[in-house]
Amino acid sequence: MTTAITITDVSITPVAVQDPPLLNSVGVHEPYALRAILQVRTDAGLVGVSEAYGDDPTLDRLRRAAAELPGLSIWDLNGLSRRVAVGLGEVAPDSPTELAGAPSVAKAIASTVSAFEVALYDLQGKATGLRVCDLLGGAVRERVPFSAYLFYKWAGHPGQEPDSFGEALDPAGIVAQARRLVDRYGFGSLKLKGGVFPPDEEIAAIRALREAFPEHPLRLDPNANWSVATSHRVATELAGVLEYLEDPTGGIEGMAEVAAHTGLPLATNMCVTTFDDVPPAVAAGAVSIVLSDHHFWGGLRASQKLAGICETFGLGLSMHSNTHLGVSLAAMTQLAAATPNLTYACDTHSVWQVEEVIEPGAIEISGGAVRVPDGPGLGVTIDQDALARLHEQYLGCGIRRRDDVAAMRVRYPDWTGARPRF
Repeated sequence: MTTAITITDVSITPVAVQDPPLLNSVGVHEPYALRAILQVRTDAGLVGVSEAYGDDPTLDRLRRAAAELPGLSIWDLNGLSRRVAVGLGEVAPDSPTELAGAPSVAKAIASTVSAFEVALYDLQGKATGLRVCDLLGGAVRERVPFSAYLFYKWAGHPGQEPDSFGEALDPAGIVAQARRLVDRYGFGSLKLKGGVFPPDEEIAAIRALREAFPEHPLRLDPNANWSVATSHRVATELAGVLEYLEDPTGGIEGMAEVAAHTGLPLATNMCVTTFDDVPPAVAAGAVSIVLSDHHFWGGLRASQKLAGICETFGLGLSMHSNTHLGVSLAAMTQLAAATPNLTYACDTHSVWQVEEVIEPGAIEISGGAVRVPDGPGLGVTIDQDALARLHEQYLGCGIRRRDDVAAMRVRYPDWTGARPRF
């Protein structure tokens, strides 16, 4: 019989972390990325933690939902969903990041449920002494593989000194970046964020990576910045070179047109982002691989549901990543450890973050993988001093919502970020 443990209060702390000038299809990362750290306290003295996006719309939803949670049992995950729905009421259809697909009320609710569900699983683990992966059915792997995430980038943000990575704006720069990440972290696969330069330049970068790393699976993600015709051409050029091509063009219909003319597997985290998207995507043969993300699919249980659907329809499965800290990396690792049909190494932005909110030592990338933390729950602990410092950084940075287009206009005033551009 489970112990009655109920929520007493919730703290939600927005933080800002330094972010490099990473280029993408719509612009460039701002100098700071926003996250929110949740600490859910109980009448048993246990504290569960979670991490979410930290933009203003997300913070508003988190705070409204948090007001409904005191008195909720940490075991009542269905009750959590009901209370979140009540707290949000007629929530505006708004997404925490434009790369997570079209905004919708359902997605806004799902991302809010996810943030609190992870904290409840952390609490359940601390109450039982079990890891989250054990609560999710048991670990099928103790080490979760991750892929190196390569970016075209400026040497530094406008007006700032170059960062330690320096500039990467051509094939040689991308290969040097990859070599640094492989040498330091042991990554076994490489993913390039494309959609930045004309496709021929990005094809050249992929070919340079293939020459430098002949045994590493390669991926390219232009974030729907190509037309269908351009996607056809690139897919033909890189057939047999790429492990998969991610979101070359926009929408299920566009992806289906590309898929019909190539044997190269197509992956997505843009056109299949809710359960309602799955039937039409499967019917159209639009994608071969779905990149899940517990942050916007609705949490850990929902992600397991998605994994089962992918297995049923013969779709590959991996994990999408956005700029995140160690709490999210721990949640991703716990979920991936308990997902049998994780068929591709996961994405992570962790290598680009120079600031952290968890105490060191619990989770790190080595040999291209993250070992599941030993401790109960998520296995990570918030560094309260770091949390306070990063919150002060949030208060002073002036950023309240990610805007890669505005950041690009600092250097290119006429920039629109409109897609597709090629």
